Amino acid sequence: MTGPGQLALPFPYEPDYAGTPFIPAPSNEAARVWLGRKEHWPGGRLALWGEAGCGKTHLLHRWASEAGATLIQGRSLGGITDLPSGGGLAIDDADQAEERPLLHLFNAAGEAGLSVLLVARTPPARWPVRLPDLASRLKSVQAVGIRPAEDDLLRALLAGLLADRQLAVLESIQDWLLLRLPRTPAVIREAAARLDGAALAAGAGVTRSLAGQVLADLTRDACLPNGSDPSRTEAVLLRAPRLS
Repeated sequence: MTGPGQLALPFPYEPDYAGTPFIPAPSNEAARVWLGRKEHWPGGRLALWGEAGCGKTHLLHRWASEAGATLIQGRSLGGITDLPSGGGLAIDDADQAEERPLLHLFNAAGEAGLSVLLVARTPPARWPVRLPDLASRLKSVQAVGIRPAEDDLLRALLAGLLADRQLAVLESIQDWLLLRLPRTPAVIREAAARLDGAALAAGAGVTRSLAGQVLADLTRDACLPNGSDPSRTEAVLLRAPRLS
């Protein structure tokens, strides 16, 4: 169902993690270094954490592909009965997993000598778990954070997202948007999705006027007055209706 300020897409957009290059930057350097040092992960476990859209899931998919690891969604962990014979485990949204299956997986993976990569919004030591044994294991996981994105990374991210959607947008319009959008990857991703939807709905390319409408929709959905501090808008904006 759509409502005011929403633009319906005719088909869902799925990120192409395998075919889209990851954008290296100082903010994600520590994560990239640790992913290449699997033999140094304490207990064979590593956790990547960071804000929505920062690239941690992209890195998870890259590592799983290179290591031949099995990808698992945290919410689906309770349905896993057999471990893979090798390659390791890559768990997205690991903080959404049920506690007992996650504890069982840690124990079983340790016995089998399998590496485990976790991805979540916060470090495992801060997850609100009730099982003492799981809490102890989570505190021992090496956690590596992805820092807030740099301007150059956000610029490259917006350009890459638009190119991935085969959406031609003048560089001057991209610059105009980047000056006005909250400076987080999640909001940049939402802006690209809405630009794509608006262009499809209009049956035309992205003009400055259309970009302004998308920006106004984002602002209205987030209930923000003009001139609000962009650094405080992400939490509200991420609750706005999404397009994909």
